[in-house]
Amino acid sequence: MGIFWELSLADFLLVTIVLAGGAAYMAGRAVAMTWRPVWQLGLYMLILSLFVRFIHFALFHGTLFSLHYWLVDLVWLLIVGLVGYRIKRTQQMTTQYRWLYEKTGPFTWKDKTS
Repeated sequence: MGIFWELSLADFLLVTIVLAGGAAYMAGRAVAMTWRPVWQLGLYMLILSLFVRFIHFALFHGTLFSLHYWLVDLVWLLIVGLVGYRIKRTQQMTTQYRWLYEKTGPFTWKDKTS
Protein backbone atom coordinates (compact mmCIF):
# COMPACT_ATOMS: atom_id res chain seq x y z
CA MET A 1 0.00 0.00 0.00
CA GLY A 2 1.25 3.43 -0.92
CA ILE A 3 0.11 6.93 -0.29
CA PHE A 4 -1.19 7.19 -3.87
CA TRP A 5 -2.31 3.64 -4.61
CA GLU A 6 -4.51 1.38 -2.57
CA LEU A 7 -3.77 -2.19 -3.60
CA SER A 8 -0.95 -2.31 -6.14
CA LEU A 9 1.05 0.16 -8.15
CA ALA A 10 0.20 -1.63 -11.40
CA ASP A 11 -3.56 -1.18 -10.85
CA PHE A 12 -3.07 2.49 -10.05
CA LEU A 13 -0.86 3.07 -13.09
CA LEU A 14 -3.21 1.25 -15.46
CA VAL A 15 -6.56 2.63 -14.30
CA THR A 16 -5.85 6.06 -12.84
CA ILE A 17 -2.75 7.25 -14.65
CA VAL A 18 -3.13 5.73 -18.13
CA LEU A 19 -6.82 5.09 -18.79
CA ALA A 20 -8.44 7.81 -16.70
CA GLY A 21 -5.61 10.25 -17.44
CA GLY A 22 -6.14 9.76 -21.16
CA ALA A 23 -9.87 10.30 -20.76
CA ALA A 24 -9.24 13.45 -18.70
CA TYR A 25 -6.86 14.84 -21.32
CA MET A 26 -9.37 14.23 -24.10
CA ALA A 27 -12.18 15.74 -22.01
CA GLY A 28 -10.07 18.83 -21.41
CA ARG A 29 -9.49 19.20 -25.13
CA ALA A 30 -13.19 18.68 -25.85
CA VAL A 31 -14.24 21.36 -23.37
CA ALA A 32 -11.76 23.81 -24.91
CA MET A 33 -12.75 22.92 -28.49
CA THR A 34 -16.39 23.78 -27.77
CA TRP A 35 -15.39 27.09 -26.12
CA ARG A 36 -16.89 26.12 -22.79
CA PRO A 37 -15.57 27.66 -19.55
CA VAL A 38 -12.93 25.80 -17.56
CA TRP A 39 -15.23 25.27 -14.55
CA GLN A 40 -17.25 22.78 -16.61
CA LEU A 41 -14.14 20.65 -16.90
CA GLY A 42 -14.11 20.45 -13.10
CA LEU A 43 -17.60 18.99 -13.12
CA TYR A 44 -16.65 16.42 -15.73
CA MET A 45 -13.55 15.42 -13.76
CA LEU A 46 -15.65 15.02 -10.63
CA ILE A 47 -17.90 12.57 -12.45
CA LEU A 48 -14.96 10.76 -14.05
CA SER A 49 -13.23 10.39 -10.68
CA LEU A 50 -16.30 8.61 -9.30
CA PHE A 51 -16.17 6.16 -12.19
CA VAL A 52 -12.46 5.61 -11.61
CA ARG A 53 -13.15 4.75 -7.96
CA PHE A 54 -15.84 2.31 -9.13
CA ILE A 55 -13.41 0.63 -11.54
CA HIS A 56 -10.88 0.17 -8.72
CA PHE A 57 -13.67 -1.31 -6.59
CA ALA A 58 -15.23 -3.56 -9.24
CA LEU A 59 -12.11 -4.92 -10.91
CA PHE A 60 -9.44 -4.87 -8.21
CA HIS A 61 -11.50 -5.11 -4.98
CA GLY A 62 -10.50 -1.68 -3.73
CA THR A 63 -12.63 0.39 -1.41
CA LEU A 64 -15.46 2.23 -3.12
CA PHE A 65 -15.90 5.00 -0.55
CA SER A 66 -12.37 6.11 0.25
CA LEU A 67 -12.00 9.87 0.51
CA HIS A 68 -8.21 9.73 0.42
CA TYR A 69 -7.89 7.68 -2.77
CA TRP A 70 -10.80 9.49 -4.43
CA LEU A 71 -9.00 12.79 -3.83
CA VAL A 72 -5.80 11.35 -5.30
CA ASP A 73 -7.72 10.30 -8.40
CA LEU A 74 -9.54 13.64 -8.63
CA VAL A 75 -6.38 15.73 -8.32
CA TRP A 76 -4.64 13.70 -11.03
CA LEU A 77 -7.64 14.00 -13.36
CA LEU A 78 -7.90 17.75 -12.78
CA ILE A 79 -4.21 18.26 -13.54
CA VAL A 80 -4.29 16.22 -16.75
CA GLY A 81 -7.63 17.69 -17.83
CA LEU A 82 -6.37 21.22 -17.32
CA VAL A 83 -3.23 20.47 -19.31
CA GLY A 84 -5.34 19.24 -22.22
CA TYR A 85 -7.66 22.25 -21.90
CA ARG A 86 -4.86 24.80 -21.83
CA ILE A 87 -2.89 23.29 -24.72
CA LYS A 88 -6.00 23.26 -26.91
CA ARG A 89 -7.07 26.77 -25.86
CA THR A 90 -3.59 28.12 -26.67
CA GLN A 91 -3.77 26.48 -30.09
CA GLN A 92 -7.23 27.93 -30.69
CA MET A 93 -6.31 31.47 -29.69
CA THR A 94 -3.14 31.54 -31.78
CA THR A 95 -4.63 29.99 -34.92
CA GLN A 96 -8.12 31.50 -35.01
CA TYR A 97 -6.94 34.93 -33.90
CA ARG A 98 -3.46 34.92 -35.38
CA TRP A 99 -3.57 38.68 -36.09
CA LEU A 100 -4.08 39.35 -32.34
CA TYR A 101 -2.10 36.68 -30.49
CA GLU A 102 1.14 34.79 -30.75
CA LYS A 103 2.12 31.63 -28.93
CA THR A 104 4.69 32.04 -26.16
CA GLY A 105 4.68 28.46 -24.88
CA PRO A 106 2.55 25.34 -24.83
CA PHE A 107 0.15 26.92 -22.30
CA THR A 108 0.39 30.65 -22.99
CA TRP A 109 -0.06 33.33 -25.61
CA LYS A 110 0.38 37.09 -25.71
CA ASP A 111 -0.87 40.10 -27.64
CA LYS A 112 1.04 40.86 -30.80
CA THR A 113 0.69 44.57 -30.07
CA SER A 114 2.79 44.44 -26.88
